[in-house]
Order: sequence, then structure tokens, then C-alpha cells
Amino acid sequence: MSDLRKIIIDGHEVEVDPAMTLIQACEVAGIEIPRFCYHERLSIAGNCRMCLVEVVGGPPKPTASCAMQVKDLRPGPEGQPPVVKTNSPMVKKAREGVMEFLLINHPLDCPICDQGGECDLQDQAMAYGVDFSRYREPKRAADNMDLGPLVGTAMTRCISCTRCVRFITEVAGVPEMGQTGRGEDSEITSYLGQTLASELQGNIVDLCPVGALTSKPYAFTARPWELTKTESIDVMDGLGSNIRIDTKGREVMRILPRNHDGVNEEWLSDKSRYVWDGLRRQRLDRPYIRENGKLRAATWPEALELAGRKMKGAVKLAGLIGDLVPTEAAFSLKQLVEGQGGVVECRTDGAKLPVGNRSAYVGTASIEDIDAAKYIMLIGTNPRAEAPVLNARIRKAWLKGAQVGLIGAAVDLTYDVAHMGTDRKALADLAAREFGAVRDVPSIVIVGQGALREADGAAVLAHAQAVAEKTGSGLLILHTAAGRVGAMDVGATCEGGLTAAVEGADVIYNLGADEVDIAPGAFVIYQGSHGDRGAHRADLILPSAAWTEEQGLFVNTEGRPQLALRAGFPPGEAKENWAILRALSPELGLTQPWSTLAELRRAMVKAVPHLAMVDEVPENAWQAMPTGALGNADFVLAVTDHYLTNPITRASGLMADLSARAKARAETRIAAE
Repeated sequence: MSDLRKIIIDGHEVEVDPAMTLIQACEVAGIEIPRFCYHERLSIAGNCRMCLVEVVGGPPKPTASCAMQVKDLRPGPEGQPPVVKTNSPMVKKAREGVMEFLLINHPLDCPICDQGGECDLQDQAMAYGVDFSRYREPKRAADNMDLGPLVGTAMTRCISCTRCVRFITEVAGVPEMGQTGRGEDSEITSYLGQTLASELQGNIVDLCPVGALTSKPYAFTARPWELTKTESIDVMDGLGSNIRIDTKGREVMRILPRNHDGVNEEWLSDKSRYVWDGLRRQRLDRPYIRENGKLRAATWPEALELAGRKMKGAVKLAGLIGDLVPTEAAFSLKQLVEGQGGVVECRTDGAKLPVGNRSAYVGTASIEDIDAAKYIMLIGTNPRAEAPVLNARIRKAWLKGAQVGLIGAAVDLTYDVAHMGTDRKALADLAAREFGAVRDVPSIVIVGQGALREADGAAVLAHAQAVAEKTGSGLLILHTAAGRVGAMDVGATCEGGLTAAVEGADVIYNLGADEVDIAPGAFVIYQGSHGDRGAHRADLILPSAAWTEEQGLFVNTEGRPQLALRAGFPPGEAKENWAILRALSPELGLTQPWSTLAELRRAMVKAVPHLAMVDEVPENAWQAMPTGALGNADFVLAVTDHYLTNPITRASGLMADLSARAKARAETRIAAE
């Protein structure tokens, strides 16, 4: 502890790291400093001057606490610790002066501004603002930018804190915004007036301390004090980002990120943030039975009786578990189907994930390990499309000096990579290399689902394990499906994978698996929330809740169990997934021994104890897979269209718009003749 420095803040003596800035030291002392431009996860700009403090014995003027480090302070004349005051008359007068300058050109928009009620400028004006103005000249105005369908702009409100510019440049890695002009002519603008292309652009709405950047889809629909706020987990990718779902009545109005340093920090991808309009469209709200090629509405007793009769009479019964299914429902379906002598399968994309070997289907590294890694190896993955927030974390490590290698399709990841090849041969060559001193340096190998879907997927995984073992690296399997790891944990798999499960099956219970094409012939019972591909193929439809409408346990890509809480209720006659399976069980003469979700969870945790470790990453014992023969094909990416990956996104008009814009940007432009 000898490297800590003593400092006195408002009469309290604290010991802090000398590399800390004064604003951070004040937070350690429990003193909040007002700020507009400063943000913990962005570079320091020092341009709003709201965080001024008085340094005793320093210059006879206030100091910007975000831009001065503790080690720059001089001790007292007899070696006493430096003294900082945050509430002296000098500080109060300086902050009031800054606030007066900020409000010179700021419009009186609060009654119609979407930021009203959660605005930093409003809060600070209450503390440091004055009830009059000395300004008589006309106010400055600025033109609004078109940043695309997600971020709305009202640039006259902008106070030039540059948080949006720094985020887009540093974290998102797509330098599409900047500041032009000087003095009264200065304004934030996008490059050549273009719309934003980043998959993380929605975060600038959260970062904006005033109402200059707002959420376009949410605009003028609700005030923050009208909303019911529910803490939950995102299921749009395998990362398991922590989110807050805001509802008004039965409707989800917006989705915001929650801070979790181990998973998503405080960022959220645009797909996760704006997918809520897909929860309102194409919903299944009552059971349907197909008769003479047409679906007709049915009652629950009729639908459950038919499902039970078909399942009992099946020669071969198969259960498929989709990408968004909570772990409890996967456990319940496994018990139900296997009780009838059937098989269940959750690897509906054909990924060759090994049963029972958690170190191979989850890995041994945590997401947080990326921060300290010096070498990162990506195999058959495009993290920018599969998990944009994870990609931002890799970019952060790259900015700190990490070297990133890539085997697979050459894609723009927003950081420099050493592209080592596109095919299996590049992986075989890497596994055969001698690495020497690399073992002593923290490193991580990240394997995508696209690498594991071909016939030689198990061999690819074994070679990736060999690379990790040789280099002393952590292994991380990057899943694209939020429900996959939990379903693997409860053993919802069968020998031979998807092909063996559906081959010859005359009855298939499809639990939300919308990415699977089921051949004609089998009787298909579909349980899901949206009228997507699964419902189109179904002979019997059982409407279920979406992930925001039921409690559920989801295990993320690093193996961390997390709880998603219910923010609303399913529409019409739709029921929770576990409740439908429980109601079906008596029809099969196999009544499940639980009548509440808590009892089901207890049974599940008894069978799989580590699922009780909510928000912890269990350690996985290393089990090396036998090395098989690799093919010679190129690696294919798991996600080709980032915005349309599941039934909820495909029901969203906003996601369709974003997908079309991304395709248009990707097309090669031809110069006019």
C-alpha cells in the first residue's frame, strides 16, 4: 500500500492511487463532482469545466478535476498532504459561471424534450443555475443532423461535451462523428452528413447529458416517471448483456443497458436496445390446429389433448429447443420427451458441441479476461456481427496493445488483425506451431459457432483446444444463441445431433426453434411466441411468452447463469413456456412434480448444481477432445445478417430497416460514367 498518496478532500483524509484524477479521488471520498464531458470509459476532454475544484496552494483559480492527477498536486510547506476543496465559495461561483455560459444558447425545451426528467443539465441547473439571464442577444441555433432511424437530433440543445464523438471513435471504432468550426460556429456533425453505421450507436443517446441526442423510436411516447422499470437479461446474442426493460402498461417502451463490468460494462448493441417493437408484431395469442391445410383457432384443453395424444402415439418422438428458450423450459421439455422414450436436441444449427465437456462447449475463460489479454485469436467468428459489445471489448484490449489474430473470413472488426487464412489449413498450421514464451503472457482463443457447424466441427474445436493448451490461453466459445449453453448444461442433447433427432421422427415438439427447416411428413407441435418459420410449418401451435414476459434463467457464452425477470404479460391466451409444458404433462400420464417455477428451479438445480451460481462464472475442468481430421473448406460465418437473427428481430420493422441499410452500404458503389 506504500504507493498510495494521501490527500485531504473537504477535510477528509483519503489514500488514493497517485495516477487517479481528482474527480476519481473525490468519488473514493464519497463526494460527487458535477460533470458533463467526463465519462469513466472515455478519454478525457476537459472541455465543459463543470467539474472545477479548488486546490489549496495551487494556482489562484479553480482547477478542472477531470484533467488533473493526484500525483500533480504539491504537498504543503511542511510536507502535509495536498488539500482540495469542492464546496468553497470560489468553486460555487466558478460552477455557477459555467452553468450560466452553458444556458446562454440552450433552448427552453424541457417540457417537450425527451430527456426531461433524466437530464444531467436539468439536475445541475437546479444546483448551480440562476433564475435570471444577463444575456440579451439572439440565441444561437444549429441545424439537426440525420443520423439514421435510431438516433434523433436537436442540435440547438448541444453543449459540445463531445461524449458522442469520443464514444463513436474510441469504443465503437467507427469515426463517423466530429466537431467542426470554432466559437459560436462550432457544431457536432457526422462525416459528410452521412447516417451512422455502427452497431453500437444507440449508446450515444445514453451518454448525451442533454436532449441533443434522443431515441427516435421512443420519442414523445412516455416520460421516465410513467415507466415501470424491470432489471433483466438480453437474449439477442449469447453475451447476456444486463438490461433494464421500461414498460408502460403492458407495452415495452424502451430497453436500456445496466452496468455490469464482467459482461457488457455499460454498453448495449442496437439490436438489443431497439428490438422491442418486434415484441408487438406477429404475436401468437391463441392455440391453433391445422385442419385440411388451414389453421383454425382452438381452445387450450383441445390443443393440449391433441398434443398429448400425438406424443403418446408417436413411434419416434423428437424435441427441438430453440435459441431463446430459458433453461427451465429446456429442462422441463427434456424430462417430458425423454419420459416418452423420445430424444431432445438444442444444437439446432448443427454445431458439434461436445456433450458433458463444459470446457469445450463453454470454455475456460471469462469475458473479463479479454481486458488483460496480450494476444487474442479469433477462429471462424465475426464478433462485430455476433456480439458487438464483446467486439468493443476486444477493441479496448487492442487499444491497450493486444495483438489480434483472425482465421476465417476477412471482415472489418474496427481494429487491426493479423489475418492468418480463411480455411482449416490455417488452423492446422497454427496448432502445429511452437509458441515458446507466449505461454507466460495472458492470451485468449475465441471460437465462433460458424467454425463448428460443418461435419468436421469437433475436429476444429479439438484443434482450437490444442492451440489454447500450447499457448496457455483461455478458451472462449462465442455462442450466438442465448439459450444454448443452459440447454447444454441440462443435457438437452442426443447422440448424432439434429440430424439423428429428426430423422425418422413422426412427431416433433418444436420449442421455439425457428431456424430449422423440418421436412414434410412429421406432425409438428410448435410452441413459441411469434408467427415465424416454426409456426408456418406447425400442425399444432401453442402460443407462449416472449423473454420479457416470463422469468427465466439464461446462461451466457462464458457459462455465467443470469436471471431474466418478467417485465410484462403475454398477449391474449399465450402462457409461460414452463407452464405450458407442465399443463401438457398430465395428458401424457406423466404429471411433472412441480406446480410453480420455484419448484421447477429447485429440481433443475438439484440435477445441475452450478445453475444455482447466479451471476458467477463456474470454473470448468479442462478436458481435451480427441483430435480428428480437419477438412479443407473455408470457415463460414454463423451470422450473415446481424439484424435479423431470430423471430423477434424478424418481426421488428426497425430491424428490417437497419438490415436494408446495412446491405445497401455493403454494395460496391460504381462511379457515374
